[in-house]
Amino acid sequence: MRKSQVQRKTKETQIQLKLNLDGSGKSKIDTGIGILDHLLELFCFHGLFDLELSAKGDLKVGLHHTNEDIGIVLGQAFKNALADKKSIRRFGSASVPMEEVVATVTVDISGRDYFELKTATGTVSSPGEDGYSLKDARHFFESLAKHLGMNLNIKIDPLSEDLHTTLEPVFKALGLALDQATQIDPRRKGVPSTKGVID
Repeated sequence: MRKSQVQRKTKETQIQLKLNLDGSGKSKIDTGIGILDHLLELFCFHGLFDLELSAKGDLKVGLHHTNEDIGIVLGQAFKNALADKKSIRRFGSASVPMEEVVATVTVDISGRDYFELKTATGTVSSPGEDGYSLKDARHFFESLAKHLGMNLNIKIDPLSEDLHTTLEPVFKALGLALDQATQIDPRRKGVPSTKGVID
């Protein structure tokens, strides 16, 4: 089974993470940021990833460092668990609706990081729980993509006034898309790149 453990300790955060790519969607998450805990639980459930995540940060100062570092560590964990990426499907895409919102997430585990979040009409009128915002979500996704080595494209149309309604389908779609991309294709005998390697 493809598993990894990552620890990160800085002056601002302490994070411990265990990941099993071939899990059943079980999670035990405590980041100190309630809405992020919930969204990551949805990500794991729909992606069928098992995740144990504990994070401590100076949230009195703000959630920026904790949020960003969680994205860093999660990206590192996926990259480590995928190892040489032999036989993975590499690409994945999913669209998930929630009320008026449709989120579409497309990924390419190419070894080259790129992140784009496009929004159409609408505005998020206020931050969510714990002061979490769409800007915080952008930072999380950018860190995840960079440290996994993934091209991550997210489209949200329209934005809901409610942040939870805007972000929930994004995290569900991300779980589904990454599940597709990390699956083993029995027909693929080597690395899914004409270069023969994915860094």
